[in-house]
Amino acid sequence: MIDIAELLTFIKVAETSSFSEAASKLFLTQPAISKRIAALEGNLGVRLFDRIGRQVQLTEAGIRLLPKARKMAEDLQDIKRSMTLQMQDVSGELRLSTSHHVGLRRLPKSLKRFQEDFPSAHLEIEFTQSEEAYQDVLKGRAELGIITLSNKENSLIESLPIWSDPLTCVVSKDHPLALSKKLSLIELAQHACVLPNKNTFTRQIAEQVFGKQGLKPKVRMNTNNLETLAMLVSIGWGWSLLPSTLVDEKLVVLNIADLNVERKLGVIHHKQRTLSRAAIAFIELLKSDGTNL
Repeated sequence: MIDIAELLTFIKVAETSSFSEAASKLFLTQPAISKRIAALEGNLGVRLFDRIGRQVQLTEAGIRLLPKARKMAEDLQDIKRSMTLQMQDVSGELRLSTSHHVGLRRLPKSLKRFQEDFPSAHLEIEFTQSEEAYQDVLKGRAELGIITLSNKENSLIESLPIWSDPLTCVVSKDHPLALSKKLSLIELAQHACVLPNKNTFTRQIAEQVFGKQGLKPKVRMNTNNLETLAMLVSIGWGWSLLPSTLVDEKLVVLNIADLNVERKLGVIHHKQRTLSRAAIAFIELLKSDGTNL
């Protein structure tokens, strides 16, 4: 097999008629140039240069090889240019997995822009829970996950925060705590609440805050649908932690200094997966939209 680096070195020595000048142009040492030429001559079984004093001249075999070597170098450049053009083409299928809340509240603008900017790309979107979307990426069922980011690191998952999503503590207007000006976490823990299931990233974040004070929330009901949680709070089933986008006139926000809960929403992908051009373009679009909010 002919080594491409050896062939390109041969061309440069032939063009400059000098091992030292070829070394300078290729940013190599002169011994490295000599080693490559010797290896190429060994592979081909012929002498390519005559070294007479300081003069370097092509042999008959070298003269015959030079146009063929240049043609191979041109073909290599064509391959590189072709691959560059292909890599600039954003097309093909991109599989996304996202939570219902993120998909409905954060993605519409980005999805619309992506389809307008890259009409040759085809989006396949799975709407699920953040935890399921995380598994979809981990197991290769989706290329990207747009989710509530886990607060635990995984060596196989790359996480990129896009949006900050503070959670506010809310109750119904007729809840016993609705008129309280200032509350402690201890007082809040004495009242029932409705929260997402235990396996969710949001629930884990909330329980960590209570756990720091040796407390545990008194959970009356679990549901992963945030809109459902807002409804249950509005009819007096207890307090909950909700994104500000879901807080309306039916709910009262409580002032609890120790309950500073913030989720990070963003995009994840598998570290061992080579991202498609479509995936890279979508991530850049998300970053752009996220900074413009």
